[in-house]
Amino acid sequence: MMITVLTPTFNREGVLRSLWDSLQKQTVKDFEWLVVDDGSTDGTKNLITQLQEKSDFPIRYIYKSNGGKHTALNVGIQTICSELTFIVDSDDCVTDDAVESILKIHKKYRSQNNICGYAFLRAFPDGKVNGKKFDVDEKIGSYIDVRVNGDDTGADKAEVFKTHCLKEFPFPEYPNEKFLGEDLVWVRMARKYEMVHINKAIYVGNYLEDGLTNNRRKHNIASPVGCMHRAEEFMESDLKTRYRIKGGLQYIVYGRFAGVKVVNLIRKSRHKILATVCIPGGLLLYARWNKAQ
Repeated sequence: MMITVLTPTFNREGVLRSLWDSLQKQTVKDFEWLVVDDGSTDGTKNLITQLQEKSDFPIRYIYKSNGGKHTALNVGIQTICSELTFIVDSDDCVTDDAVESILKIHKKYRSQNNICGYAFLRAFPDGKVNGKKFDVDEKIGSYIDVRVNGDDTGADKAEVFKTHCLKEFPFPEYPNEKFLGEDLVWVRMARKYEMVHINKAIYVGNYLEDGLTNNRRKHNIASPVGCMHRAEEFMESDLKTRYRIKGGLQYIVYGRFAGVKVVNLIRKSRHKILATVCIPGGLLLYARWNKAQ
């Protein structure tokens, strides 16, 4: 198989069949579906067993104890042998030609070792593109240059990665924390690799009320150490000043939620001057967010 569609899931029995339906409709079936169950307590396992029996593409199922999406991704990625990995959330779907589109672009750029993968567009169920299109179709550039410094971080895209790059940059895991922004890894990867950015939607996103996207701040506060480390990645000098400042503020905010004293936050930071400048604003945000909980 050339592609593994990797789906981390937790108690999503009610929506997984819709994703399977969209995979059944693929115009090219050169893929497997890997479902990593992050400790579900509903009927997810039984549903996947039923789907395995009638599916016309291979389905693998892995069960693990609940640890958060990023830990499920780590578990799944380590078992993948295909060249490409396409991460698709359990409450979303893909277009009928998603696999075909991925293989077409991969054939063109497969031999370029500086490229870690491909960023396609996402669409809402009504067909409207999530966010903005890339200014140039098949634009080659890093996640930092195109997405962050290109001011396109507010909208999700459909990323397909060369599997060996995901294995090279695993998601860091922190004790007792179940949430981590995936862009921490995308930014780290961007300092070594570029991506091809394609103006074609292959992914249809549904944002559930109890989904990670709609509850980001709450999850961030509950997993402050990882968010603190993510913030430090955004304080590096290869990002625009505004994102560096935002990273500095978040470093102070989540550091305080993690129970780290300000003096120790400054001492540990790779960016002491920026972190120091952000202390007043960070403490103000911390007070507001802490009060609002």
